[in-house]
Amino acid sequence: MSEFGTLLPSITVPPPGPQSRAMGERLRRVESRNVTFLSERFPVFWEDAVGSNVRDVDGNVYVDFTGAFGVALAGHAHPRVRTAVEAQSARLIHGMGDVHPPRLKLELLERLADLAPWEDARGVLASSGSEAIEIALKTAELATGRSGVLAFEGSYHGLTLGSLAVTGRSDFREPFRGRLHDRVAFAPFPTLGAGSAWASLAEVERALTGHGPFDDPIGSVVVEPIQGRAGVLVPPPGFLSRLAELARAAGAVLIFDEIFTGFGRTGTLFAFEHEGVVPDLLCVGKALGGGFPLSACLGSREVMDAWPESSGEALHTSTFLGHPASCAAAIAFLEVLKEENLLVRAATLGGRLLGALRSGLARVSEVRGRGLLIGIDTDRPGAGASIASAALARGLLVLPAGPDGEVVEIAPPAVLSEAQADFGVECLVDVVRTVLGA
Repeated sequence: MSEFGTLLPSITVPPPGPQSRAMGERLRRVESRNVTFLSERFPVFWEDAVGSNVRDVDGNVYVDFTGAFGVALAGHAHPRVRTAVEAQSARLIHGMGDVHPPRLKLELLERLADLAPWEDARGVLASSGSEAIEIALKTAELATGRSGVLAFEGSYHGLTLGSLAVTGRSDFREPFRGRLHDRVAFAPFPTLGAGSAWASLAEVERALTGHGPFDDPIGSVVVEPIQGRAGVLVPPPGFLSRLAELARAAGAVLIFDEIFTGFGRTGTLFAFEHEGVVPDLLCVGKALGGGFPLSACLGSREVMDAWPESSGEALHTSTFLGHPASCAAAIAFLEVLKEENLLVRAATLGGRLLGALRSGLARVSEVRGRGLLIGIDTDRPGAGASIASAALARGLLVLPAGPDGEVVEIAPPAVLSEAQADFGVECLVDVVRTVLGA
């Protein structure tokens, strides 16, 4: 008999059930209306999650094809991670990260340095992806003395003011434009075909050679190797390597945002490995924490030593820097990643899912992705939300993505069972065809 974690869906009450609806009304009374989308069809309130299953407060069991925003690569509540956190919490649940550091802060940084693509790596730990981007932008400015930044249209790097300034989404940026750094140029992100890539690179070269929208020289280029929230946009082969050449020729620091794609999501440890190009700075998070809030900015010693040595006051720090429980979770996750061979699992399972979805959805605009990061592009505004809602009713969790909500984003755990994978494909093929009338 299957255990919770490997179960197929069990929908006993049409979601959202009465408990989720009641909690939605309670939430409406205490949370800013900006945060959680509440409607007759969304959301369900989660009660517990293990492996690739989620159970809501009404007792419905779902198969999770979201990985909780890509975090649960090793599955929800992996027993190794849970045991490590429980043991650490009994010893030291909080520390003083930049004054009297927890031992586990050191151990995690050593492990990350060993995994980083530079011989002599340095890092700064943080709590969120946005903060990792902030650290990278600050590092680049210290290293180059230049405040100009080049980012890409459609990008998502976070919503704090520094990361928002390089996020290419006008809906997020416009309300706060007066507070954002105004020395950011945006180039188009390439989508289909080499022509798109060369047009993008031409814009990049113009900006880097002083022909962009402002006079300040550009000190950093920040890019997602695969744009996730924009609809799982995979750049054409050669794009990232040429981008790296242009950035370095201009003396700019190349920042790869691998918060979503890092640590196995695309079938390799980092997505940049698919092109054999190495950035100057690397931002990671999501899966790294094993379910706990943790991120990092990593770089070579040469670049990271642009920061001055601490004299007792760090130029960038935070109260929860090197949080012991989060570090314990991350160390356990890294062990699971290796011992359970999740990189190979993500590559093989992702290839299987991609092939099956392409076969079953031949009439949609495109099914694209790499490893366990896949997007179904319907080319129909708002269809992603309609499909996510219909899939929810059948016990499958997916997310809408893309600038117009036209994409269905898939980022399941690598521990997905064969039966769960088959169900997810069959459900999505049927739901997409039904919603699109195809």
